[in-house]
Amino acid sequence: MMDSSALTAASARPESADPIEVSGLNLSYKHTQVLKDIGLTVPRGAVVGLVGANGAGKTSLMRCLLGLTLPQSGQIRLLGEDPSELSDSARARLGYVAQTPELIEWMKVGQYLDYIGAFYPEWDTRRVQQLTQAWDLNPKQKIVDLSLGQKQKVALLQALGHAPELLLLDEPVASLDPLMRRDFMRTLFDHAPDRTVLISSHLLSDLERIITHLVLMKDGRILLADEWDVVVEALQRVQLTHRLPDESGVLVQHVHADGVTAVIDTRLFDLSLLPAGVQASGMNLDGLFVELVS
Repeated sequence: MMDSSALTAASARPESADPIEVSGLNLSYKHTQVLKDIGLTVPRGAVVGLVGANGAGKTSLMRCLLGLTLPQSGQIRLLGEDPSELSDSARARLGYVAQTPELIEWMKVGQYLDYIGAFYPEWDTRRVQQLTQAWDLNPKQKIVDLSLGQKQKVALLQALGHAPELLLLDEPVASLDPLMRRDFMRTLFDHAPDRTVLISSHLLSDLERIITHLVLMKDGRILLADEWDVVVEALQRVQLTHRLPDESGVLVQHVHADGVTAVIDTRLFDLSLLPAGVQASGMNLDGLFVELVS
């Protein structure tokens, strides 16, 4: 598979400018290793889709990046700092939405957002109020009485209200309807065109519209990490009657009743090895996920 260092290849910025830097990261729970030698560098301004099946290690990676879980080994730099010891200035540049909203439920929506805003010098009260209205949230309603989708909206406002330069989002729109998901994706980049985003989601069609880079995880490892445009161009699917030789560039082959489906990296694979009449075709993110993760 592609080396995760490919994420850095397109960035000419100095190493210190990269908001996320990970090397040799390993994490185990009891006797199960959930992250295995993770190496990843995310360049400033990238919108990275973090995808993988349930249990692939996406949430564990997010928690390590934030300092919420301490790995057994490896190094992480988040905004140039150790995530377990982030300074107040670094926290002010960071936004996070967990898979399950973590809110103070006895508070009212407006009261809670004002409370959170007091911790951030750059909190944009006017913008938050505009989005509260646009997203059909009642500032006077108690959070405990909100639906899961409404709670997710409040968590998104909490993450966006201080216009962070780095956003880490773990399944942030899973409980939202398609129109709200579209509105949120647009809002991600309002007033922050250079914002760096790492977003994990199973809603692959939504991700495909916004990502500049893709990180695909399986069984605690990174299988693929590269610019999305490069992935679309380079990785191709072919339908065959027999398996291809195990040449460089053959990423995976699935044998089924009607023949063989293979995924090849056209930068490495010798296309003359394809049987006469066989054509390679591109894949969307759903297709890529199915072929590489299944």
